[in-house]
Amino acid sequence: MARFDEVKNLVMSLESDFEKFYEKNNQAAGTRVRKGMQDLKTLAQEIRSEVQNAKNGAA
Repeated sequence: MARFDEVKNLVMSLESDFEKFYEKNNQAAGTRVRKGMQDLKTLAQEIRSEVQNAKNGAA
């Protein structure tokens, strides 16, 4: 569950930048959102690999 908490924390840390970008049209916040989404993608891929390895190891 620690990995799930990492995902939640990352998403929650982006909330203010999403608001700044979409509501106030702050371009710098958009850059931070894009970086955060790339980090989320990387984290998701790591978790996906861990789950696949655990699944294959248990079989």
